Amino acid sequence: MEMKRLTERIWYYPFEEERDRPNLGYVRGDRWSLAVDAGHSEAHVEEFYAALERQGLPLPALTVLTHWHWDHAFGLHRIHGLSLANGATNRHLRDFRRRVEEEGPQAFLSLHESIRREYAGDRPIRIRTADLEFENALTLDAGGCLVQVFRADAPHTDDSTLVDVPGQGVLFLGDAACDTFQDGIWDAELARRLHDAVLAAGPALCLEGHWTPVSAADILKELAGEA
Repeated sequence: MEMKRLTERIWYYPFEEERDRPNLGYVRGDRWSLAVDAGHSEAHVEEFYAALERQGLPLPALTVLTHWHWDHAFGLHRIHGLSLANGATNRHLRDFRRRVEEEGPQAFLSLHESIRREYAGDRPIRIRTADLEFENALTLDAGGCLVQVFRADAPHTDDSTLVDVPGQGVLFLGDAACDTFQDGIWDAELARRLHDAVLAAGPALCLEGHWTPVSAADILKELAGEA
């Protein structure tokens, strides 16, 4: 699989349904580059980095997590450079790591077939927290490219982080616009709050975790219940 280019400074490594691997975002600044999400496993990260190298793109100096779920975060131990997450994401990762340590790997592997495919062959499960934490919002300057990282209320989980690259018109949503994790409930009030956050950011394009890029207008309609 190869990197796909969205704008002058933004690429993504495409999602894969079989192993429930999400899109991995990439933002190239003049001084350093940033990845959005750390992938499902060490193998996922290595494939992502190999695709970057084939494009002649430098490895990311920073990786930002959109939320704690394993397909977005369990490759964190393998990343190049530092990692960033909100405090709630790190708390969830610590809690889940404790559960796996106490109950054994089966506590994780039994959750879904896609996990068993990703970790086939007794691949080790390594769960770590991000190096850096923020609580509300943070602006990063990668050199000629500002990146705004901020918490947002959202239906999917209580630790959603959005990554906005305003100069490129792209907003990384992770899985924020999906149903509530595991029980599949759609919370209209949380959807409204996410709608307002997306509207305020004002992107042209949104990249979700497990879908192709879509217009912000379509995302806003979906969140407003008009799609």
